Amino acid sequence: MSEEAIKPKISMGAVFQNKVIRTILLSVLFLQIGIWVRNYSILLYVIEKTNENPVAVSLISVAEFAPIFLFSFIGGTFADRWRPKRTMIWCDLLSALSIFAVLLTLMYGSWKVIFFATLISSILSQFSQPSGMKLFKIHVPDELVQLGMSMYQTVFALFMILGPILGTYVYQQFGIAAAIAVMGAAFILSAAVLMLLPPDEEPAADGKKTSLTEEMKDGFRYVLRNKALTLLGVCFAVAGLAIGLTQPMTVFLVTEQLGLPKEQLQWLMAAFGGGMIIGGGLTMAVSSKVKPQVLLSAGMLASAAGFIVMGLSEAYWLTLTAEFVSGLFMPCIHIGINTLILKNTQSEFIGRVNGILNPLFMGAMVITMSLSGWLKNFVSIVGIYEGAGLLLAAGILTMVPLMRERKKIEVGA
Repeated sequence: MSEEAIKPKISMGAVFQNKVIRTILLSVLFLQIGIWVRNYSILLYVIEKTNENPVAVSLISVAEFAPIFLFSFIGGTFADRWRPKRTMIWCDLLSALSIFAVLLTLMYGSWKVIFFATLISSILSQFSQPSGMKLFKIHVPDELVQLGMSMYQTVFALFMILGPILGTYVYQQFGIAAAIAVMGAAFILSAAVLMLLPPDEEPAADGKKTSLTEEMKDGFRYVLRNKALTLLGVCFAVAGLAIGLTQPMTVFLVTEQLGLPKEQLQWLMAAFGGGMIIGGGLTMAVSSKVKPQVLLSAGMLASAAGFIVMGLSEAYWLTLTAEFVSGLFMPCIHIGINTLILKNTQSEFIGRVNGILNPLFMGAMVITMSLSGWLKNFVSIVGIYEGAGLLLAAGILTMVPLMRERKKIEVGA
């Protein structure tokens, strides 16, 4: 009997009946409110205080993204050591505490302490996020993982559109003090929701004690020995290179390739964000029937085609359509990758695997973001977008061995 014939039907109701999925989704909802209010309120506040000083504005991005490189693997290693529920609750409470400390300092001291709020919560998220993935691995049945991840990513896609609106509205209507209060309250509510999770399992008393350094080395060895995770690492890096290459160039796509005012950029971003929201819903509907490696390959293929069309297009409607289609398939990439990580990683290594793979993507993206402006002096905007499309197409090849391996398993069954 084939695997498809014996696979149980998975409904949306079955997913919401799972207490861990339900709790994590509600926690993520509160966290996204806090994060987007933080990002945009602090950005607007710094712009106002510094008269649009580009160095000060860039420091916000440094405070937001630098912890991913500096603390991702360390945070993942500790997430594997510590109890995941307790870790997530403490991270949210400490984030809230640091934000309220910033509010007090802001009232009586220098405004520059505002950077501290972003830095601390970004560092703590490197400990909390892998703990959430670990809870998925421990408590969510395999057949519900992909659909649960679909819902998880849909929340993120929704806030790609609503987040900037919410953050801007809170700051403009109520000011920075109220915005900071909203951030703190959101983190506290997230911690309160996480109290509903099942108790952490008692750690196994096997008598073995290893150092932090040895556990880090074990994490690298684990990824290198696991064929699926090694291929995912390559896929992560290639996707980061392609996205970083185009991200700073979108405005030139509007002004040079289409010959339109730079203000039209907002509609391209809206088309991409709208596609992500719809794509998240569609992916939820089909995710229980489609293998994660197929989802990932489809997402990368659509993004590759989108980049190629955007690079060649001189018609605004066609570029908008390509942006929308790219956004439509973007959830396939996120859901496919996260599901493959969970399915191919033992629970005791989840944190370290996340801590290795996530910086690969971010590091590759930062490299090509840094080089894209220089490359534009030698290569046309068309060449940059076609190059990004070819990179993503090459990334799809990393999924071929996984698909072949899976097919062999099914034939053997």
